[in-house]
Amino acid sequence: MSEPRSVGAVRPQTMHFDTPLACRSGAVLDAYDLMYETYGRLNAAGSNAVLVCHALNASHHVAGFYAAEPDKVGWWDNMIGPGKPLDTDRFFVIGVNNLGGCFGSTGPASTDPKTGRPYGSSFPVVTVEDWVETQARLADRLGIERMAAVMGGSLGAMQALQWAIGYPARIANAIVVAAAPKLSAQNIAFNQVARQAITTDPDFHGGDYYAYNVVPRSGLRLARMIGHITYLSDDAMMEKFGRSLRSGAINFHFDVDFEVESYLRHQGDKFSEYFDANTYLLITRALDYFDPAAACGGDLARALSPAQARFLVASFTSDWRFAPARSREIVKALLDNRADVCYAEIDAPHGHDAFLLDDARYHALVRAYFENIAKECGDLAPQAATGATA
Repeated sequence: MSEPRSVGAVRPQTMHFDTPLACRSGAVLDAYDLMYETYGRLNAAGSNAVLVCHALNASHHVAGFYAAEPDKVGWWDNMIGPGKPLDTDRFFVIGVNNLGGCFGSTGPASTDPKTGRPYGSSFPVVTVEDWVETQARLADRLGIERMAAVMGGSLGAMQALQWAIGYPARIANAIVVAAAPKLSAQNIAFNQVARQAITTDPDFHGGDYYAYNVVPRSGLRLARMIGHITYLSDDAMMEKFGRSLRSGAINFHFDVDFEVESYLRHQGDKFSEYFDANTYLLITRALDYFDPAAACGGDLARALSPAQARFLVASFTSDWRFAPARSREIVKALLDNRADVCYAEIDAPHGHDAFLLDDARYHALVRAYFENIAKECGDLAPQAATGATA
């Protein structure tokens, strides 16, 4: 096994689609772009492709760095690269910025060709099902008939589930990390509070703030702060910040006194500089709406019955946002269908964000699973031309 290293400098690519997309909402997008990156080489059989689906605030930039921005490292760079758990010496890895995103794919800030202005509030509400359909279209363009695996954490894991249901013959393995088969009422409530923070910002202008050259920055800050609290466990926050005071003493005011307050404000400020408010609304709504069992009278096993893939499902003990019990619901439904499923519940203190962090047991689990997938992929000799970016 080679020493783990970065995929190096990468470059994003854009794929244009002019086949209309009929969204689940009933709206139709006549044309759209998807921004994506690839790493590694597609083998001659086209059997070693792995799609990595992103969660709320991530993008197509999954691994490596940009030559002009060497500090801009992919959000799952610790997982993906030569010699890493998802080894790009063996697999052709694809990252896509989902439709409605704000990192190059068509979204609310994009120009509506019908008006010449940003879509803004007119951009349709999109769903996990819509995203997976566009990802399948991208796979078609890349010449990939069947994915060796579709992998994701959190909202990305929901996309992996939808791939297994919606395109059962096109996915060999689904890697579902820190997931839930649908959001709980509490999770929907958190998302609603975050959206309210944005939509009540005076600079929101009904979602058409682009025309005013403003950003609903205060709302975005609050939304990020609310979300970030839910991604960390109580123990992780206590270990990192405790009740430490910034100045070493209580100042008897309502500004920042505690280190944890300073941290949350920093996260909120940083987020508001690069993320689009309308995209935040869209993505949290997609989270809310995902519920494959709804069409089956609430029967999750029946909803997952079309799946033919093998599954790796992993959860983290301290994740209270998508608790291990939610992953066990998925596992039970799969076992009820006699599916091939491996489940791991990892004792980790980091909360929901654990799926992004360096946990030796977690990474060893993913590495071992991909070792088995590699054996099924056959000859890993690359095609003469692949369109790979690294």
